[in-house]
Amino acid sequence: MRAIGANPWIWTSPVDDAALATLVPRLAAWGFDAVELPIEQTGDWDPARTSDLLATHGLAAAGVCAVTPPGRDLVCTDAATVASTRAYLRACVDAAAAVGAPCVGGPVYAAVGRTWRMTPAERRACYADFRAGLAPVADHAGERGVTIGVEALNRYETSVVNTVEQTVELIDGLPASVGIMLDTYHMNIEERDPYAAVAAAAPHIKHVQVSGTDRGAPGSDHLDWPRLLEALDKAGYTGALCIESFTADNATIATAASIWRPLAQSQDRLALDGLAYLRGITAAG
Repeated sequence: MRAIGANPWIWTSPVDDAALATLVPRLAAWGFDAVELPIEQTGDWDPARTSDLLATHGLAAAGVCAVTPPGRDLVCTDAATVASTRAYLRACVDAAAAVGAPCVGGPVYAAVGRTWRMTPAERRACYADFRAGLAPVADHAGERGVTIGVEALNRYETSVVNTVEQTVELIDGLPASVGIMLDTYHMNIEERDPYAAVAAAAPHIKHVQVSGTDRGAPGSDHLDWPRLLEALDKAGYTGALCIESFTADNATIATAASIWRPLAQSQDRLALDGLAYLRGITAAG
């Protein structure tokens, strides 16, 4: 049976030691298998303490989520910004290795919300910038047994990569430690056929985030989830499915993720309904 995880962003931001101490026991008691661990700022949570906490409650670290606020960029920027972004991503890799997470995933190319028009030639140059910028981090990850999952975002959040096809082009030539993190929310907006997109991503899938098409619970939306899971099975992806959503109670994260209204009766209900639905269809499969 496929592991199912949850991201603490469903309830809180930033995710720190105190938040994990509260949420990890609850997730374990509810029947989750794994946790996604965001790092908004290096040091938000202690890797050794988190590793012990997860082990105590029988949960795995499904992945570490890299966060790219303004000023965290590898493309079309200055050398100092590239250097500081690399340092942050290396710290994410080290944290992932310390807690046994297989992947660091996120939009590791540019700050969320940064958009600009590019000619085909400018796009090729942007992608070359990314490969040069990420290469040392990719080597660092490979040495530590961690992969990097590059996440395509929707057109309102980035102009660098919006589709699987673009992401495959973006990572071409990088080491095997670099692949793709799929996010069903963004795929629903940008992919004409999200199930075919999964197949196109197949050789590169490192991690998968799931949510309803409105960022609510999986199963409460119009996505054909059994078909999506079948596509992931055919793609050979055996990793966790991690529910990612965001609380509307934190102004910063709600604004960044455009959460303007509650997406469920409660955040607990969002997680529990998503877990029950995904558990049901994975068991049926």
